[in-house]
Amino acid sequence: MKLALLSDIHANIQAFDACLDHARAQGAQQFALLGDLVGYGADPAAVVEQAQELAAGGALLIKGNHDAMAVAPPAEIKTVGETSARWTHAQLDDHQRHFLDSLPLTLQERHVLLVHASVDDPALWRYVYDQRAAAASLDAAAAWPEVRYVFGGHVHQQTLYYRGVGAGLMKFLPTPGIAVPVPRHRHWLATIGSAGQPRDGNPQAMYALFDTDKLQLTFHRVSYDHHAAAAAIRRAGLPAFFADRLEQGR
Repeated sequence: MKLALLSDIHANIQAFDACLDHARAQGAQQFALLGDLVGYGADPAAVVEQAQELAAGGALLIKGNHDAMAVAPPAEIKTVGETSARWTHAQLDDHQRHFLDSLPLTLQERHVLLVHASVDDPALWRYVYDQRAAAASLDAAAAWPEVRYVFGGHVHQQTLYYRGVGAGLMKFLPTPGIAVPVPRHRHWLATIGSAGQPRDGNPQAMYALFDTDKLQLTFHRVSYDHHAAAAAIRRAGLPAFFADRLEQGR
């Protein structure tokens, strides 16, 4: 089976549609959305509606920090991400907000564990930026003995970690489109990147495809009309910073 993994869509319907189309063309048979459906972007209702349709078809979904903020916006704005939470809350209807609120923080499917941030207390939204944080997340995943693969997002970067011969973790930076063997005798953790808001200087959307039969993980970059997504942000009256970041890829 080919499982398409998408995270950090951030209300970018153009990127979301492009990744779904690309994944289907690659033979994806199931989808997993790893949180942050909303926040920053101009089309939260359209993205949530698309996610609801995927969920009805058997897709796996978990909650991200921006999804939680959209349900219950903070009373005091402290970060740039929180500036769009109230606006996003108003764009969603009660059913869509309930849908986001009902999503779990983690979800296990046999050898796979899905989480938005770190398995180490996922409600704290810790970033898995390096080997130390990845090790803490994998150590926490040991509570699920069957799990060999932890897939998450949150950091907007595509990175793969695995336990080598010793106790430490090895870090691997994948090449888009090149399948990476991920044999089951090791423990793996991947941050699959952001579909809707990359921050590495490349505006192409990110997602990954896990082949559970061949035990291969392929990271992808997908071109789409990011200028249209940026223009939609400006038309919505959201901070221009969100649009600039889409066009500049950082």
